[in-house]
Amino acid sequence: MINSLKTKIKNKDANIGIIGLGYVGLPLGVEFAKAGFTVTGFDNDTKKVSEISKGNSYILDVPSKDVKSLVSSKKLSATSDKSLLNKMDAIIICVPTPLRKTKEPDISFILSATEDINSNLRKGQLIILESTTYPGTTEEVILPKLGGNGLKVGKDIYIAFSPERVDPGNAKYKTKDIPKVVGGISETCTQLAALLYSQIIKEVIPVSSTRSAEMVKLLENTYRIVNIGLINELALLCDKMGVSVWEIIDAAKTKPFGFMPFYPGPGVGGHCISTDPHYLSWKARTYGFETKFIELAEETNSYMPHYVVDRITGGLNTRKKALKGSKVLIVGITYKKDINDMRESPALTITNSLIEKQAKVEYYDPLVPNFKIDGLELDSVALTKENIGSCDCVVIVTDHSSIDYKLIVDNAGLIVDTRNALRDFKEQKNIVRL
Repeated sequence: MINSLKTKIKNKDANIGIIGLGYVGLPLGVEFAKAGFTVTGFDNDTKKVSEISKGNSYILDVPSKDVKSLVSSKKLSATSDKSLLNKMDAIIICVPTPLRKTKEPDISFILSATEDINSNLRKGQLIILESTTYPGTTEEVILPKLGGNGLKVGKDIYIAFSPERVDPGNAKYKTKDIPKVVGGISETCTQLAALLYSQIIKEVIPVSSTRSAEMVKLLENTYRIVNIGLINELALLCDKMGVSVWEIIDAAKTKPFGFMPFYPGPGVGGHCISTDPHYLSWKARTYGFETKFIELAEETNSYMPHYVVDRITGGLNTRKKALKGSKVLIVGITYKKDINDMRESPALTITNSLIEKQAKVEYYDPLVPNFKIDGLELDSVALTKENIGSCDCVVIVTDHSSIDYKLIVDNAGLIVDTRNALRDFKEQKNIVRL
């Protein structure tokens, strides 16, 4: 059975199922289909299924022409029919793993996917979890469910974990370019998962267990959130000391060793950075261990949107204007530049706070035509000389590459720049920098 699955994978004859067709699942499925595999995407969202079936992509990093070509050649399809999981030789779980309001892990999507697989499980299948989660999830949640029905893991079925490393909007590193970490329940499971990913990814790194592979992902994002928290804290200090944190970072990064630049901002967003470290903190508490660095970083990063509102208020005060009743234009509503993903975006916290303080809020984002916040529906306004000039304050929250920053500088009375997007306009008196 092992040799049969290996042969199917090497010959590109293995049917691959992807559960979850979001920012991770769709790019992954497209890469496997491009490599010659027959890929079936599974999603409860009928809109996503419909769009893929029509050859349309809703992910900016995945061109619609690729989806259309693969659907036409019958290498890629999408469905909500979970009974088809029984036909798959390899199943990769790419579902969301949000946090509850209590900051505890919500693995309900993983549990649901596992139940769907278990209801359609057969011998010879390889099941891989990619969804970010706490160390031990694969062994403690997936293994008991799939291995408790008489099928022996490592002989009849194969289970592994491989952390997703997608960076939406990154033009240099796409799914196929990013090394893949793999850890299986057994050595055979690891080998099969590594073999599968090696068909589409240049470098695969096996580790000793699923628990180790799960920990790798959390280390990567905890490293980032702690360093972002550190530089945000230094930005607050530099403000009080009257020095430019941006100048200091630029000078420090000239050191050819022992330093890696991180940059301050209005807060952290996206699914990974804002949620993943909490999975590690939660798991650590079950061992009676307190992750102090993570908690301190979270405290600082969570404060940054409120600090931005304070900077807006202070800037208006110097012009003898109150925040209440002032017209504020938010430029960029997504959590990072050049993507249309708004998940956990600090812009949402800033916008909500300004509305609560009775400012008149508008926004411009070339990638988000409209969105709702607390029941209020907002539409992106045009970025024109007239609209900019009519605002009391323009706040650059997300520095999309396509934005005409000179137009903003030339026409805004007051600008709060949270991303150093206006670094080339050093002498402008109307700019308040983070």
